[in-house]
Amino acid sequence: MCIILLSVTLTSRAQNSVVVQSDQGRTIINRNIYGHFAEHLGRCIYDGFYVGDNKKIPNKEGVRLDIIEALKKLKVPVLRWPGGCFADTYHWMDGIGPKDKRPSMLNVWWGGTTEDNSFGTHDFLNMCEMLGAAPYLSGNVGSGTVQELSDWVKYVNHKAGSSPMPMLREKNGRKDPWNVKFWGIGNEAWGCGGNMKAEYYANIYRQYATFMSNWGNDEESKIFRIASGANSSDYNWTEVLMRDIPHNMLEGVALHHYAVIDWNKKSSATAFTEQEYFTTMKRAWQMEELVTRHSTIMDKYDPQKKVALLVDEWGGWYDVEPGTNGAFLYQQNTMRDAMIAGISLNIFNNHADRVRMANIAQTINVLQAVILTKEEKIILTPTYHVMEMYNVHQDATLLPLSIKTNDYKLGDEKLPAVSVSASVDKAGLMHISLVNIDSQKDQEVSIDLRGAKVNSVSGRILGSAKLQDHNSFENPDKIKPVAFKSAAINGSMLKVKLPAFSVVVLEVR
Repeated sequence: MCIILLSVTLTSRAQNSVVVQSDQGRTIINRNIYGHFAEHLGRCIYDGFYVGDNKKIPNKEGVRLDIIEALKKLKVPVLRWPGGCFADTYHWMDGIGPKDKRPSMLNVWWGGTTEDNSFGTHDFLNMCEMLGAAPYLSGNVGSGTVQELSDWVKYVNHKAGSSPMPMLREKNGRKDPWNVKFWGIGNEAWGCGGNMKAEYYANIYRQYATFMSNWGNDEESKIFRIASGANSSDYNWTEVLMRDIPHNMLEGVALHHYAVIDWNKKSSATAFTEQEYFTTMKRAWQMEELVTRHSTIMDKYDPQKKVALLVDEWGGWYDVEPGTNGAFLYQQNTMRDAMIAGISLNIFNNHADRVRMANIAQTINVLQAVILTKEEKIILTPTYHVMEMYNVHQDATLLPLSIKTNDYKLGDEKLPAVSVSASVDKAGLMHISLVNIDSQKDQEVSIDLRGAKVNSVSGRILGSAKLQDHNSFENPDKIKPVAFKSAAINGSMLKVKLPAFSVVVLEVR
């Protein structure tokens, strides 16, 4: 077991200092921590991933090729679909077969729009193959049936000719199974997924999981069943699931948390105040407490850490852009979002012994998106660039570290100014990701690489002149990573100067 020494000392007079135990790495950072989430919500699927027969936008089977190219650069490891709240109203058989024969449906959760089901199971799973990403299917428990979800598993995973479902799949143009590993058994069962109590959902989960048993004896064919997890700090929910569900029926427990100022009064995505920024950072830093406390509960029932914690919805949530549909959750993406991404990914890395998947909400045009589209144009957001910079941590070995950091102060409140995680990859390259959330002050950081011999250091930085800066369709490259040159070597020590509200990833040889 890897012990992560995340002792955060808050003192405005002390030097920011980090000690990295360079020769004590044990835990692998699961690549799925860098996962994404795509819901039938607003313009995420339609007019995002999928443009149908639009001849003006290069596509393959309706999927935008520029989106695929951009996401491949992120090394997207896993993609969750079709929801979200939408999942518990979605009946998968409506989205298979000839597109002109598919029934339409009303999206009751997100704007009351009519869905024609032209993007369904085949479209999503084939798109995942184009991306090189593992699909994560969120099953309908709220309004579906055990039979329906069991049949979906058979349809996408069973061998050709073995039963009626794979025969139907072959009739619809796909002979070989997709072998989908990740399956969510409902979504937000405490809310839009059925308003259930924890004990009731635990029983429902057991029923569904029974009929989603593995279809083969080898490890590769085993499915990974994910329980609908807690809403932020609902620790009782995790307690009940870990207590009442046999662990041989449970591979993962989800957790949802958004960096939202106030659910009744959020903030503008771009015209926010210093106080609104500080409160958002406070909500983002709360992820450390949530992951720690939910993990502690899981440790009580599962000390060997066989059951994973999956933060399969996270990100910033603000008011929609003026003039857009309020139910479509379309918001701009600023340096504030880069700070959320940097902090959150560092937290997930540092808890990689328990956190083995996370899915940012959402990939395109919704909430903290990595890509925004406007007709034939796309822009890459600051969040995109952070995730691209950080993908060096995927499948690398986590390096334990301890940190002493200055305060980021506003009035009588204070937060840790600096966030850090570190790893070493299979080629022996060390990567250190650092975030300075202080909106006013640079931070000098001393990094002691215990057990390492340092020959050179290079890096990239993401920063801008103002917190509210963002990429627009008129100026798509306003914010992008550039070379970082403010790192100096002295033996096994690094001295780094982090500008205010910036993200830096160092490569150490």
